[in-house]
Amino acid sequence: MPSDREQIHMPHDTGYKYLLSSKKAFIQLIRSFIKTGWAEQVDETNLVRIDKSFILQDFQNKEADLIYRARLKEKDVIFYVLMELQSTVDFLIPYRLLLYMTEIWRDIFKNISQKEAERKGFRLPVIVPIVLYNGQETWNVPLNFKETLDSFELFVEHVLDFRYNLISVSSYDQEELLELSSLMGAVFLLDQAKDLEEVIERLKKLLVTIKKMEAEEYRLFTAWAENILTRGGVSSEKKDEITVILGKTRPEEVEEMISNVERVLKKSWQEAEKQGIEQGIEKGMQKVAKQMLSEGENIEKITKYTGLSKEVIEKLR
Repeated sequence: MPSDREQIHMPHDTGYKYLLSSKKAFIQLIRSFIKTGWAEQVDETNLVRIDKSFILQDFQNKEADLIYRARLKEKDVIFYVLMELQSTVDFLIPYRLLLYMTEIWRDIFKNISQKEAERKGFRLPVIVPIVLYNGQETWNVPLNFKETLDSFELFVEHVLDFRYNLISVSSYDQEELLELSSLMGAVFLLDQAKDLEEVIERLKKLLVTIKKMEAEEYRLFTAWAENILTRGGVSSEKKDEITVILGKTRPEEVEEMISNVERVLKKSWQEAEKQGIEQGIEKGMQKVAKQMLSEGENIEKITKYTGLSKEVIEKLR
């Protein structure tokens, strides 16, 4: 079975799916970012994750989904979370949500007897759709399905409708996320960062939050932080160092952890800068060598003047 870090590094940031597979993280998400009366009624004792996905094949590289069933006031409720983890806004989301919700209900019918389905008192469970979006563009897709239908105003009482809950990561400011002092607030705060330097600064602001995390939360958070810190611009060697640092620390050692990660990143940036300078110098010398070749100079003289090897000069010639 894949480790925490292997799962969180899956394609198109399905790290969110792994994070929210933790009941504690999912409850934090709905209580902090949806803030409705029913959210407070959901707890780990009445929540069960449904291990299925209803994503259409054409969209498997663009989104992920997560399904929970809860028992609230003796009634079954299904929470369907669609994770829209791409940079641009997709205006087909309401339609796809409808398809996925219909598939969930159809799956329920497939798993009960015809007699039960035809019973007068039988009712399908309510599905609460939630869209988690972490792109930078403003989400301007209608939240009500009926608004995607032409001339819906003329037939208000007769058109299909539902409203989904939108959680847009970029719409929350730093102070709001810091005040939450929670795992999901910390995750959103890091996901908003535009570069690794900003990630480090935000980690420093999260010191108090990280220190008070329970073991499961800290395990999830460090796996997420590793995902952010090793996305790009860092050599594979330095990525391995960061993995070791995050994997060995505990919440109370967070200052040391951040300091060590920052040191590794700065060294990686310095090496990249030095390499860039060296590559620039070599490119310049190659231009000089080409000029000297065009003027008929011999290879020995060009090698001595430019510092390039004879093999490189032969290729240039």
